[in-house]
Amino acid sequence: MLQGSRLVKLKFGIQNGLNVARAGYSEDQILTACILADRTGYDSIWYMDHTNVPQWSKAIVLDPWVMLSAIANATNNCELGTCVTDAIRRHPSNIALATITLDRISKGRGILGLGAGEAQNLKEFCIPFEKPVSKWEEQIQVIKKLFTSSPENKADYEGKYYKLEQACLQAPPIRKPHPPIYLAAGGQRTLKIVGKYGDGWLPIGYTPELFEDHANIIVDSMKKNNRENVDFQFALDIDVYFSEDAEESWARMKEAVKVSLFKPEILRVHKLKEIEGFDFKKYFTEYSMSNQEWIVKMREAAINIPDNVARSSTAVGTPDDVIPIFEKFMKAGVNHFVIRFWGRNYFGSIDKFASDVMPYLKEKAEDSKTFFAGLEK
Repeated sequence: MLQGSRLVKLKFGIQNGLNVARAGYSEDQILTACILADRTGYDSIWYMDHTNVPQWSKAIVLDPWVMLSAIANATNNCELGTCVTDAIRRHPSNIALATITLDRISKGRGILGLGAGEAQNLKEFCIPFEKPVSKWEEQIQVIKKLFTSSPENKADYEGKYYKLEQACLQAPPIRKPHPPIYLAAGGQRTLKIVGKYGDGWLPIGYTPELFEDHANIIVDSMKKNNRENVDFQFALDIDVYFSEDAEESWARMKEAVKVSLFKPEILRVHKLKEIEGFDFKKYFTEYSMSNQEWIVKMREAAINIPDNVARSSTAVGTPDDVIPIFEKFMKAGVNHFVIRFWGRNYFGSIDKFASDVMPYLKEKAEDSKTFFAGLEK
């Protein structure tokens, strides 16, 4: 359980991510799925921000901001966000204005999901991938300044990587003081940045134990930065695969799950031995469309993660199989699940979760005194 916690509303969203790209869904199919989610009680809709996905050359990868604008026009209730935009490919003024525009088009439903970036979106485009965390922190600062700027309130900023001189945007957001910023982070330094600046945290590839460990780092950072009263969202990008035979489905997918889960912090929290010869930093900075040998190295190393650890990160099987996984993450502090549905029946999965899983979990969250997340006010 998180240190210093309080009861919060439980939220659910769908993620148009690698699951949608790999399946090659058309724009109309994606919009149909989003309309279904909006009508069946989901709270949010997210769209990944990638230039490409090296592991699947036939995947269809679309621009998230354009797609979210179309989704905003087709929906009425769900919040809409990027999962996540990186801080390298775009100037912060562009990101700030795109977020405000989405917020206005959607009548106050826009969210900015922001991360530090990765090589697969940069290398072939000759975009330098240097000092990503330092640039990320500066970009957050600049975006926050621009969110509240206007011709009457121009912004100045002097950083190492970004600079503003009497700069402003001329489209005030609907949400006040600005659209929420969910930050993607998974390292000690970046987690502290989340606590200092973020309105939410949105990681991917986590076990309940790792989530709780990292959430407490964020809570500590929030306290140190006098942000105890922030209405903070502890979100999680999680995979769901509905199947009548959970064991058979898990056997087919466990290698991919282990690859997505494999990171230094998993090894630390679960007290697993480091894999000799595997360089996480090089993987993160070199893996791209033109250098996929790192995915082979990752698969070879990730297979060492125990099955029970890997399986705790992913919901596979019938609704009765799926529910306990979500309950464990709720106890670890998650209050906003962002779900990537896998499998052939994408629309059916969205509907099944809404009817067979979501009501039970929301009722349990409201009734149970053991579900907490966030900081006491």
